[in-house]
Amino acid sequence: MKLEATVREAGSAAAQRSQGRLPAVVYNRQLNVPVSIDQRTFDRVFRSQGTSNLIDLEVDGKVHQVLVKAVQMNKRARTAVHVDFFAVTADEPVTLYVPIELVGTAVGTKEGGQLDVQRRELHISVLPRLIPHTLELDISQLTIGDSLHISDLRDMLPPEAEILDDLDLSIVTVVPPRMVEEEEEADVDEALEPEVIGEAEEDEGDEASDD
Repeated sequence: MKLEATVREAGSAAAQRSQGRLPAVVYNRQLNVPVSIDQRTFDRVFRSQGTSNLIDLEVDGKVHQVLVKAVQMNKRARTAVHVDFFAVTADEPVTLYVPIELVGTAVGTKEGGQLDVQRRELHISVLPRLIPHTLELDISQLTIGDSLHISDLRDMLPPEAEILDDLDLSIVTVVPPRMVEEEEEADVDEALEPEVIGEAEEDEGDEASDD
């Protein structure tokens, strides 16, 4: 997918936002260029591509293949205020998180168990041309007490890809009914505890720091 950007002057982030433009930076070891992109267009592209798909970012006529590395958000408005694009090099591996999609309905959930999902992304290092868009993990054969782990994703990846997560980490488990009931009781107990005043998270990203 393609996205157009224009070079911007450092320190112009606030002015860009007032014009419906989103401040961003395109970088790698040899590159560090402040740019701006149309806010609405970025929102549409990001919903489609996420952080695990390459984007053709055209900056004043020159096209860079990039990954979205970071998006600073305004927590109140739930809108992006700054984006970091990493410009990939064809022969250099990149590190990224690939979405894990659970496919099917676990047998154990039909027996009263509950699906406990611990992870929805896999951290890998891989050449740009080999980046998988998503990893589909079949959970239909899981019975109560069964789990799938990071190691179960190995065969879904190109041989050249390196998994950066611990292979023993659980992705999903079918929890027995008794454990589900105990967790629900614990949630009720916690809800009865008094609220702590003065420790709420402060809103971040009302204004992104400019590069």
